[in-house]
Amino acid sequence: MGRFSKMHGLGNDFVVIDARAAPMAMNEALARAIADRHAGIGCDQLIVIGDAPDADVSMQIFNADGSEVEACGNATRCVPLFVGHDVTIRTRAGLLDARLIDGGASVDMGAPRFDWDAIPLAYAMDTLAMPASWEELPAPAAVNVGNPHVIFFVNDLDAVDTARLGPLIEQDLLFPQRVNVNFAQVVGENHIRLIVWERGAGLTRACGTGACATAVAAIRRKLARGPVTVTLPGGDLVIGWRPGGSIQMTGPATHVFDGEADWARF
Repeated sequence: MGRFSKMHGLGNDFVVIDARAAPMAMNEALARAIADRHAGIGCDQLIVIGDAPDADVSMQIFNADGSEVEACGNATRCVPLFVGHDVTIRTRAGLLDARLIDGGASVDMGAPRFDWDAIPLAYAMDTLAMPASWEELPAPAAVNVGNPHVIFFVNDLDAVDTARLGPLIEQDLLFPQRVNVNFAQVVGENHIRLIVWERGAGLTRACGTGACATAVAAIRRKLARGPVTVTLPGGDLVIGWRPGGSIQMTGPATHVFDGEADWARF
């Protein structure tokens, strides 16, 4: 039997497995089976915590479709709560620092990247105002915050068919590694509403890296000033960033319950 914890950040939910004492080889099929909400445990992302030679812990992140991804901001906030203290975390996106605060955590998400080949895009273009769009959407921005994001700033978020446009854009050949799709509405100098179609997971109640990418893009376009409160369907995150610096993300993290499962049965 293997132990796991169910956790969430603003409703973006995770199955968290501690593989430090009992190493576990995760693969796409097993991750997809565990994440299945009908036949498995159910989650947006599966998180495997392991040892790291240059950090307190390592974190592997698998989307609900079984694909392994580089970063997940909401999951990163859950790690210090899971471990029980402030931590440095080795991820595919780099080394992250996460510290506990009352009700959640604050995470240094590192510096954003803007070069077209760092997003990555299929060919060179301006990533602040991309010469590309879909249907009636305005020209987007693109930001890599450990994983790839495209951000559309719209006048009326409620009028956007996010469920239809999200997968269309995620799978576009412009994005060779697919992309997280952010639909944002600036509602004040320090306030943005956001809905995210998450690569490999679909519409989600919250996306930490999406909030980071959107706040950074808004600040670069001079649409907002930091710190920016980003309101997602699941609640608020506060994002701080200054050009040339790292992104600071602060928000809730919740431990729901612990359980046991026989991984061989998945």
